[in-house]
Amino acid sequence: MSILGAHMSIAGGYYKAVEIAATEGCDCVQIFTKNNNQWRAKPLTEEDVRLFTEAMETLGITHPISHDSYLINLGSPDKVLWKKSVDALVIEIERASRLQIPYVVAHPGAFTSSSEAAGIRQIARGINEVHKQTKKRTAQILLETTAGQGSNLGWQFEQLGAILEKVKNPDIVGVCFDTCHVHAAGYPMESDKEYRATMRKLNRAVGTGKVKAFHLNDSKKPFGSRVDRHEAIGKGHLGLAPFKHLLNDRRFKKVPMYLETPKGPRGNSTWDRANLRLLRKLIETR
Repeated sequence: MSILGAHMSIAGGYYKAVEIAATEGCDCVQIFTKNNNQWRAKPLTEEDVRLFTEAMETLGITHPISHDSYLINLGSPDKVLWKKSVDALVIEIERASRLQIPYVVAHPGAFTSSSEAAGIRQIARGINEVHKQTKKRTAQILLETTAGQGSNLGWQFEQLGAILEKVKNPDIVGVCFDTCHVHAAGYPMESDKEYRATMRKLNRAVGTGKVKAFHLNDSKKPFGSRVDRHEAIGKGHLGLAPFKHLLNDRRFKKVPMYLETPKGPRGNSTWDRANLRLLRKLIETR
């Protein structure tokens, strides 16, 4: 059976995200460990850690994962922003490690005024520096597939592969596969033949074994649009077929999958419950 969950708010405390996840029928949960639109981070207390880890154990939620700040850009040619991004990602790794979260999902980065090749080098250099500063930490980086807006890298599987080739220790870097982003980037998954062809491309470029998490999102924008806009499952341009292929792919049965779909009025997470219920209906029983 697939491991399904959603991104949850930490408003009111990290443990609150776990409680909401359990209420909405999640198996796993994704969080931000700090405000995702600010550089600064409120200090993580021992009480934060205790309440979060106890809630995980008590409520039976597994596979916690975090997502880094949207401000981070390891691909930047600007030395000041690049250094600030490295420092911020180090903090993300440290916070996740303290919360016993094994992975931090990170958008690879954007090359802005430089070039694709230069951006790839910068990202790999940034990851190497982060690893150097977090050797004793347990959390690892997952590079997320992107839609390819602007100069964002990671929308082609080959770009992720090129980054991994330049990382000194690629064994401690994985991949997070986002369905909306992959669709927007121009990889078809509707028919079984298309899905298998896309996964072959992924396997050639980075290896399907590198995929340690999935973001399950439909897309508000059409195929190949290179625009990142999430939609509820089955309500967007992907439809249900790609999710059915994915949920029944034996290679990924033990890989956790997280919703990042719209929450509904006032952030009400009951829409997550409906999306999870729909996804579970797509799983074939054998």
